[in-house]
Amino acid sequence: MVYKMSFKTIEWKNNKVIMLDQRKLPAEEIYNEYSGYPEVADAIKKMVIRGAPAIGVAAAMGIAIGAINSDKTEKKTFLEEMDNICEIFANTRPTAVNLFWAIKRMRKLIQINSEKSILELSDLLKNEAIKICDEDLMICREIGRYGSELLNNDSVVLTHCNAGGLATAGYGTALGVIRAAHEEGKNISVISSETRPFLQGARLTSWELKQDNIPVTLITDNMAGHVISNNMVDAIIVGADRIASNGDVANKIGTYTLSVLAKYHKIPFYVAAPVSTIDFDCESGDKIPIEQRDKSEVTHIGHIRVAADVEVYNPAFDITPSENITCIITEMGVITPPYIKTLRNISE
Repeated sequence: MVYKMSFKTIEWKNNKVIMLDQRKLPAEEIYNEYSGYPEVADAIKKMVIRGAPAIGVAAAMGIAIGAINSDKTEKKTFLEEMDNICEIFANTRPTAVNLFWAIKRMRKLIQINSEKSILELSDLLKNEAIKICDEDLMICREIGRYGSELLNNDSVVLTHCNAGGLATAGYGTALGVIRAAHEEGKNISVISSETRPFLQGARLTSWELKQDNIPVTLITDNMAGHVISNNMVDAIIVGADRIASNGDVANKIGTYTLSVLAKYHKIPFYVAAPVSTIDFDCESGDKIPIEQRDKSEVTHIGHIRVAADVEVYNPAFDITPSENITCIITEMGVITPPYIKTLRNISE
């Protein structure tokens, strides 16, 4: 079986960035077209596109759009403008390290080609952004290939948030592992937690899996302990927004809770992520900045208020300590503890 995405999360077309508006799913499948870098940056902030790898792709394409549309004629002012554009994207979302990885890659390209003309630089940045997008798809397939070996036939896998094609350039990380196992003919079924408050599991993961004809059952977040304690789950697999050099993982709020349940009930807890998600300069999870989201995401579902007008604490992510993680699945293979040593080996 050769898997072909029935949708495109993000693509470059006619010097514009096309994004599937994930805020509208599953009710509507709407593609937005962006021709300016401020609009791309705003789309990242407002979660038109989300998921660490996809955010990195979007930032790279946004920077390329900024270069192509620049009205600067002097190299010095063009380079200053590009530096400012990179800073704008760096300030969109603080936790997902793929964003900063992509910006750093685009900055490096500018730096080593700074003697080239503005037109040549713009073309190089465009090609690099497209390359980052294409690479992400191949990386996710490799993650899927390695991770599928960990899933037995007839397994029930619980996943949290959305780490699928919608969170990447296509195919997915955590869902990529599930897709790969499905392609191999394994009978895999999925339990998807709704993932309050933004409902990525309910709106996005269940939508993706249904399109692939992979059996999926949706639960509310507070049902996880019940289904795990009743032996309804064989493994948990999640994505990651940033992995510290000691193996601590920042992922969607609620991930830590699932890791504790997995450890107590002795079921494997897998993290699937590209190497670009590993922040080798970050010593541990307590050094990872946690994005705080707007209170309306908690007090409202869509445009409907479901809570009183009270104070709200709404962190988008939490930290899962390395000791709760069975292994980390990357495009370079499956990484096992001790993470301080095994992750260092990748960086060297």
